[in-house]
Parts: sequence; C-alpha cells; structure tokens
Amino acid sequence: MEHTTQQKQFKKLYLGIELGSTRIKAVLINENHEVLAQGNYDWENQMQDGIWTYSLDMVHTGLQACYHALKEDVKTKYGFVLKKLDGMGISAMMHGYLVFDKAGNLLTPFRTWRNTMSETASKQLTELFQYNIPQRWSIAHLYQAILNKEPHVKQIAFQTTLAGYVHYLLTGEKVLGVGEASGMFPIDSSKIDYDETMVQKFNEKISGEQLPWKLRDIFPKVLNAGDEAGHLTTAGAAFLDVEHDLCADVPLCPPEGDAGTGMVATNSINIGSGNVSAGTSVFAMVVLEKALSRVYEALDMVTTPSGDLVAMVHCNNGTSELNAWANIFSQFLNGMNVKADLDDIYGILFQKALQAELDGGGLIACNYLSGEPITGFTSGVPLFVRKPDGHFTLENFMLTLIYSSLSTLKMGMDILTQKENVKIHQMFGHGGFFKTPLVGQKIMSAIMRAPLSVLETAGEGGAWGCAVLAAYKQQKEAGMSLSNYLQRRVFLNVECNTQMADEALINGFDAFIKDYKKCLIVERTAVKEL
Repeated sequence: MEHTTQQKQFKKLYLGIELGSTRIKAVLINENHEVLAQGNYDWENQMQDGIWTYSLDMVHTGLQACYHALKEDVKTKYGFVLKKLDGMGISAMMHGYLVFDKAGNLLTPFRTWRNTMSETASKQLTELFQYNIPQRWSIAHLYQAILNKEPHVKQIAFQTTLAGYVHYLLTGEKVLGVGEASGMFPIDSSKIDYDETMVQKFNEKISGEQLPWKLRDIFPKVLNAGDEAGHLTTAGAAFLDVEHDLCADVPLCPPEGDAGTGMVATNSINIGSGNVSAGTSVFAMVVLEKALSRVYEALDMVTTPSGDLVAMVHCNNGTSELNAWANIFSQFLNGMNVKADLDDIYGILFQKALQAELDGGGLIACNYLSGEPITGFTSGVPLFVRKPDGHFTLENFMLTLIYSSLSTLKMGMDILTQKENVKIHQMFGHGGFFKTPLVGQKIMSAIMRAPLSVLETAGEGGAWGCAVLAAYKQQKEAGMSLSNYLQRRVFLNVECNTQMADEALINGFDAFIKDYKKCLIVERTAVKEL
C-alpha cells in the first residue's frame, strides 16, 4: 500500500483495537511490532433490567472516540494525519449474546459475559455434548432464550460476539477467528470449525421448536489466524473515522477474543505454555498436549488463534472491588487537595501489599460483584470482614484485596494441575495487574506455584496482540505458522522478567485461602438476604 509522503517514514502500519471490559484501546505498530501511537476510551457496563450490558450506541461512540484519540496521538508525535493502514484487526471481551434480524436490527440488549442467567441451558448442553458449556458462552445464551420462549428467537438471522459485530460493521463479513469462535460453540481443532457432531445434536434438540433456522444459518464462519477475513469498506472507514481521513480497502485479520490476543501478546500459544490476565475478570489459559480425561464445570475448553486446544479458568470477578477501593483512596486525596495520578495510587498500594503479614493478618475479603459459576454463585455482594484480633493495617488490607481477586482463579487452577496433572512449563502475565514492578508477579506466582514471567511488551495488552495478528496475515500468505512468526519475528529479542514466589509467600496465600473459602458461606447468606 502506498503511503502519504509523511507516512513514508514507516514501511508498514498495523492497527489493533480491543474492546475490553473497562477500556477500548487502539494500538498502532510498525513492521517491527513497535508501538507508535495509542488511543483509549474508558467505559463501563450497565445493569439494565437485571442484565449486564453495553448499548450499541456506547460501542459506536467508544470506537470512534478511541480511534480519534489514536489519530491525535499520531499527529502530535509524527506530524501527519493517519490515512492509510496496511492491516488491522478487532478484538473484544469474549462470549455473550448479540442477535440481529434480517434488517440488521438488534433483537435484545447485548448480554455480556458477566451475566449468570443461563444456568439451565448450561447444564443441559453440558450433558448433551459431554463437553463443558459455561453460562457465558454464546450457545448457552441462545439455548436459554429458546427455553424461556423469548419471542425474538424466531427472528434471529445472525448471532455473533462483540468482536464479530464490530468486524461486521467495518467489513460486512460475518466471520470469527477460531479462538473467539471457541467461546460461542465447541470447536473441532482438526477442522478449525464448529464441532459438527455437536452442531447436529443441538439442531435435533431444538427441532420441536419450529424455528426457521438451524445453527449454521445464524452463526459466523470460523477462520484460522491469518486467513482472509475481508477488507475495510468505504462505509466502515467512514464509520470509524468520523473525519473521513481513513482510506478503505484495508485488509483485516479474523476478529479474536481478548483471551486469544492475550495469548499472542505473551507468546503463549505453544503446548505447555500459559498466560494469566487479571482485570475486571480474571482468567488463566494453558495450551494442552491432549484433551482432559473428563468434563469439569470450572474449566472451559477453548483454542488458541491457530486452533490448538486450551484449558481456560475464567472467573467473572477479578479486580473490580480492588479498583473500587483504589478510587476511594483517590477521592480521599482529592478531598485533601492532593493531586495524585490513579496509576501512582495503584503503585503505592501494591507496594504496601508486599509489606503485609503474608496471610493477610486476619482480614478477609470476598470480591464477588456478580455471579461466579466456579463457586456456584448466581449473583454477588462484595464483602470485607476481619477477625476481632486481626491486624487492620493498610498493608494487610491491600494484600487481602489482591489475594481475594485471585482466590477463585486458584480453585480452578488446582483442578487442572492436581486432578489432571497438567504440567506448565511457562506462565506469562499481562495486563495492568502486572504494571507495578514485581508485586503482581510475585503474588501471582504464589497462586500458580510456578515462575511467572512478564515480557516487556506485556503492558501493551490485547490491542497490541491484535495488531500483531494483523501483521501476521501477510506472513501466513508466505507459509509461516503463527508460532514461528511469534518466535522468530516478534519476540526474538524481547526482554523477559521472571519471578518465583518464595515458600513464605506461598504458605501465606495458602493460609489466606482457607479463610476465603469459609467466607464464601457468609457470602451466600449476604447474597440471599440482600
């Protein structure tokens, strides 16, 4: 692609946009995968009629504002208006329920991964497929809507995820990357497609409903990493860039979920490797050598962006309660007329955590803001309690909040490592949780009982990983696998910091989680009464 005169200082430009739970982020990279510019837009989900959702207006506004911020960053740093791209990609939080009629109208508000309203469907489909179908998965939401006799079901012409929807807006193509598709429906990794046996079972299951469609009629096509996924249309370019500077015909990579782009961003797509991300939700993923011996409700079976089998522990509740307390401290400082950046506040609080008594000093927190399928909660109430003889210090308080954010993850990982004897050779961390040097790493290492590595690129997150997937598309055309591309081109000279928790910290967390599990009894009572 020919660039404007000012853009010619860069041989190639690739854009990745990821719609996360609390932030939409855009990252522009060059042919060496270096970050050139960024744009951000903060947003949050809303509870509407008992459903966690984002309106499509919020999606549209957020995308446009995020892209505009990126353009401004480019203009400030390099002195030109961004007009041409060599590739781009879209990523977003996985799962959920987005359904449209033939005219493209949204039939019901977007039901995000955070909702725990499809328990009956989840259990029935898990039994039918003999394959764990979590409540978050798109197929669980679809089947629950069928069981509920929701009128809109007969009008469905297209169902997709948030990443798939944005990709469709920009290209007109109804497709998904295989990693993202694996959060809609079980995947046959050998065919890079929905599992046909399970597709037939589902169609038979709903045959008595007299619906005008079968599953493949309404689901997006599944693509492998690097496959042709369409080009930015004139309308798509005009939508994304409201100032109409962006040129159309940019090739897009298959849209992926935040789990898949996280794997790319941490170079953890090979067997025995894994990654963990701690944010509004917390999830860990381990690439498997073989299928597990049985079905576990606490473990999702998904895939890498190139289709390899992955065990995923996904917790609906992560750092939201920790974030809420950080905001309280920020408000307090503002009340004292002390100006402090929120990132600095996090840094101070995280450093305090490593000065705490390693078992939390008798303080206990439960971080459940919403339901948590791993522990059987359909809703949540955040709690903080302390023993009468507990040591209520800032240090202990912060360590307790951090431990609480990761405790449910630990319960899920124990199934994988202890019951299935899965060996983890490499574990990588990414996301804001690891932004404060060493603190998040050491604590996560204690939870995982394994060395935890953070690459120097990890702070860029899934948007950067998505831009890398966009750049990979041309390399696949030349015959290079995604694994080789990451090893030889992207991460060859990237620095990596590895930390292993000492026995004292590991033992401290083990003592804390015993009390955390007991606290879940209190949590059940609180949920019931409140």
